[in-house]
Amino acid sequence: MFPIRDTIPRRHFPVATWAVIAVNVYVFVRELFLSPQAAERAMFLFGLVPARFLHPAWAVEHGYPHSYLPFITTMFLHGGWLHIIGNMWFLAIFGDNVEDRMGPFRFLVFYFVCGIAAGITHVITNPSSTVPAVGASGAIAGVMAAYVALFPRARIVAVFPIFFWPLFFQVPALLYIGLWFVMQFFSGVAAIASPQAVGGIAFWAHVGGFVTGLLTFWIFLRPQSAQPAAVGPPL
Repeated sequence: MFPIRDTIPRRHFPVATWAVIAVNVYVFVRELFLSPQAAERAMFLFGLVPARFLHPAWAVEHGYPHSYLPFITTMFLHGGWLHIIGNMWFLAIFGDNVEDRMGPFRFLVFYFVCGIAAGITHVITNPSSTVPAVGASGAIAGVMAAYVALFPRARIVAVFPIFFWPLFFQVPALLYIGLWFVMQFFSGVAAIASPQAVGGIAFWAHVGGFVTGLLTFWIFLRPQSAQPAAVGPPL
C-alpha cells in the first residue's frame, strides 16, 4: 500500500520542504559520481556509526575524527534510488501541510530536531554497531507525526497493486500513519532479538523521530495555527 497524495490542500508553496528535497537529490547525484571506494568512505565519515560515539578507542583506531556533524549529514545521504525516492515522496506528501502550519523556518528547525533525535535513538539502541546508518527517514517520521496530530481526519489516497492492476482507495491518515508506526516499533523489537531478520533498517530511529515529532510539534506552530485541523473531503 503506497501513498499517492493526501486530501488536505496546502495554503502556501512549501519552500522549506522542497529545499530539503533539492539538497537531498543534489547530494545523491554527487554520490552517484563517486568511485565505490570514495562512496563507502563518505558513508562511514558522514553517516551515523554508533560505535564512533560510544567506543572512542575504536573510533581513534579506525581514524574517525571527533565530530558530531554526522547527526546532521546522515540525513542527506541515501543508499540507493528506492531509498531516496521513497523518503522524498513521503516528505513531499506530508511536509507541505506541516510547513503550512509552522512556516518555513520553524519547519526546518523541527525537521532537524526530529532527525537528530532519531539519530540519538539509533545510537542508543545500537551502541556497538559499526555499520553506518544513512537517510532522512527519522526526520520524516517526525513530520508524519506532526501531520497526523494536526490533520487527524485527513485521508491518504493510496494504491495497492493486485498483480498488474493498481487499486486506488482512500484510507484515514490516522490509520495509515498509526499502522506505519506500529510496524516500525515491532520491527525495532524484532531487530533487538534478531538483527539479521530485519535487513539492517534503523527502525528505532524511525520510532525516535516519530515520538519526538509527536511531543514537540506544537512548539513550532505559527500562532495563527492554533485552530481546528482541516478535514478531508467525505468519501
